[in-house]
Amino acid sequence: TKAELQIAEAVALVNTLQNWTVLDKIILSTKTPDKKFIFGKGNFQILTEKIKELPHITAVFLNIERLSPLTKKELEDAWGVTVFDRYTVVLHIFRCNARTKEAKLQIALAEIPLLRANLKNEMSQLDQQRGGSRYIMGSGETFMEMQYRLLKEKEFKIRNALEKLRGKRSVLRTQRRRREFPVISVMGYTNCGKTTLIKALTGDEGLQPRDQLFATLDITAHGGYLPSHLAVIYVDTIGFLSELPHDLVESFSATLEDVAYSDLIVHVRDISHPETVLQKASVLSVLKKLNLPSHLLDSVVEVHNKVDLIESYQSPEPNAIAVSALLGYGLEELKEEIERTVLKTTGKKILTIKIKLAGPQLSWLYKEATVQEVDVMPEDGMANVKVIISNSALGKYKKLFPQ
Repeated sequence: TKAELQIAEAVALVNTLQNWTVLDKIILSTKTPDKKFIFGKGNFQILTEKIKELPHITAVFLNIERLSPLTKKELEDAWGVTVFDRYTVVLHIFRCNARTKEAKLQIALAEIPLLRANLKNEMSQLDQQRGGSRYIMGSGETFMEMQYRLLKEKEFKIRNALEKLRGKRSVLRTQRRRREFPVISVMGYTNCGKTTLIKALTGDEGLQPRDQLFATLDITAHGGYLPSHLAVIYVDTIGFLSELPHDLVESFSATLEDVAYSDLIVHVRDISHPETVLQKASVLSVLKKLNLPSHLLDSVVEVHNKVDLIESYQSPEPNAIAVSALLGYGLEELKEEIERTVLKTTGKKILTIKIKLAGPQLSWLYKEATVQEVDVMPEDGMANVKVIISNSALGKYKKLFPQ
């Protein structure tokens, strides 16, 4: 909401990139936009003078979602440096952080609108010089038509490759479903501490959280246990950003489609951030756009993270759980809340079943359910077995072993 906080986020975006440094920053009004420039004459002059005074400057980042190719070209000609908007900076961060084949394909897809806009701009300039509409070597196709066709083919190939990967993911999902591991998606605004929290919940030493925006770009899964020894999978997702350029949201919603198949969403908030309320609204609005099932949206567990940065923190929201993922504070309470909600949403029950030790029941339960404890009564040749079992498995058990 405040210009100072917007510029702080813009600086954080630039600092995320290796070897990129912010030399200076300025807040200017863009309320009276000239058609070519997005500033009034006075502000444009202030900015031009400021840029001329900085001899080491190599680029200017305007914290605006998208600049038109014409505006970008005019500004670059006037200032003699590259001009970035929010879309190109975020896209560049994504490009640097992508690890898996899928994330790289998503980025290639998000670049297509940019390439198309640049092509349109180049061609309008060529046409002014009367060079853009010539046909290529008797092909009956102008240079521009050929370029558009190649872009269309490239987009088609990328979408196809993504479709194949999506198919693979759905196979993996089916296998996970068959084994009935509850899946918990951990979501939140970028740099809210999701990875640190998952590391604290699972003890996964391979996770190295980084204090920067978009450190996690690929969805990663990590196994953990709840207090009742129920095995679950925590899924670390890409961070959210307010006003994330629309084309990027579209490209990355495929990365987030797994969330629809999870059993629970844990929404992590950096409660020490001055704009934490706005960040929450931003995350919830993207979640609504993902067309998630209503039961998933209704059972979100909200976590207030980084409470160690606030003196004697009192949560204004009664259902939220206050934690410090870094110091381990509040984690047991969070695990209990996750377990309670998971058992409810997955329809699993915690039961004690009496079985004959000589029969096949015990090994069947070990295979099809989560056995928590076995209380053996040797004199009767019986045992009380405490299990977490789904409704479908319980139905099978009753059919196989009628009492």
